[in-house]
Amino acid sequence: MNSAAATVLADTVSGTVVLPGDSAYEELRNVFSHKGAPEVIVRCDGTEDVRAAVLFAREHGLRISVRSGGHSNAGLSTDDGGIVIDLSRLNTVEPVDAGRGLVRVGPGATWIEVADRLQEHGLAFSSGDTTTVGVGGNLLGGGIGWMVRRTGLALDNLVSAQVVTADGRVVRADAEENADLFWALRGGGGNFGVVTSFEITAHPCGPVHFGSITYPADEAARVVKGWLRHMRTAPDELTSHIALFPSFGGDPAPVTVLVCHCGDAEAAEAAIAPLLELGTPEGKDIDRVPYPTILEEPGELPPDWQPTVRSRFVREAGDEFVDTLLEGARSFDSLFVELRSMGGAVGRVPADATAFAHRDAEVMINTAKLGTRAENLEAEPALARFWKSLAPYTRGAYSNFLSELDADDMAAVYPPSTYARLQKVKDAYDPENLFSRNVNVAPSAGN
Repeated sequence: MNSAAATVLADTVSGTVVLPGDSAYEELRNVFSHKGAPEVIVRCDGTEDVRAAVLFAREHGLRISVRSGGHSNAGLSTDDGGIVIDLSRLNTVEPVDAGRGLVRVGPGATWIEVADRLQEHGLAFSSGDTTTVGVGGNLLGGGIGWMVRRTGLALDNLVSAQVVTADGRVVRADAEENADLFWALRGGGGNFGVVTSFEITAHPCGPVHFGSITYPADEAARVVKGWLRHMRTAPDELTSHIALFPSFGGDPAPVTVLVCHCGDAEAAEAAIAPLLELGTPEGKDIDRVPYPTILEEPGELPPDWQPTVRSRFVREAGDEFVDTLLEGARSFDSLFVELRSMGGAVGRVPADATAFAHRDAEVMINTAKLGTRAENLEAEPALARFWKSLAPYTRGAYSNFLSELDADDMAAVYPPSTYARLQKVKDAYDPENLFSRNVNVAPSAGN
């Protein structure tokens, strides 16, 4: 891109245009676990800046990456040689009608900003579970957080969105206006445009009971199986995870059961009590705390680490699945394994109501192979064998927890009927696939 074009772009937007060699470029070119070398970064101050950046990219043939918080596991929020449309300044969290719980949220807001602002009004909804993840990408892919069983996915609470489309139009999408786009945004990610504002319904939320219970590593099978049985009948107010931390060559780590209950003390005690009887507890740390305090501050990754992240859903997680999972996980010393409870409010939404189609799962499994890119490439055959062993029990995938986006992963995110419907929306709003840096739905003309 020549300097004259960059000057024109800088004169067009009210935000900031950052080029290679600028003082801010080194800080802005990379994201959480990926390095990038974009040709230009536009730090947008509003919808008109986003529109100008999209039209500029069209005119100059630049591939677009959209960044809200920069936590894309696949590195989709940066690029080599393209344009990054940075939405971090579009971070408004504004109650529209606190009585109805209606709030307006910018895509660049982080989840801690959302949680803190809504807590002032006694409101919350299921969000990302770390502080610095941005709303935009997380919500459009799903949003499976600590209140997911009570309030559904983050995207289930979406009322409307303002979107800049590939041809530079600014449109509203809701249940009545551009309803096809509204359906597709909820699970179809950034395939159809750049969302510059969300209207969301939040829910009354006081302090929550949050914390962990640890069990010895040699009781893992008993604990995980018991946890699954309890979560099948647990009240919606209880969301829970199982975390199996890597040993890194040392002694096996304890099994950690994480809990979040959104309700009064008596109900929380009753819901959590069975989780204290899964085995021989080694520790318990559960407190009643404000919701924003449970969001975790992500630590810095060691230099050159680039985790390989993969996810799948399990409709019925029986004993054979657990035994296969634990046996396979034990063969790695740097694999983090997590099981997240689903069900509750998520499962009561019809499968075709949104582009997120995996409503009938009782659990989601995520793994993160920790280490450098080279180390993880070396381990890829073993990791592939591990996931192949789980294939009889799993299906689907969560787009936000994928780092490789290979053909199997892509096919898992969107079942055939969902993909076909998404493709029709893609044809209508982005037939040239300008927005390709995502879990991509190709226009039909590109097949």
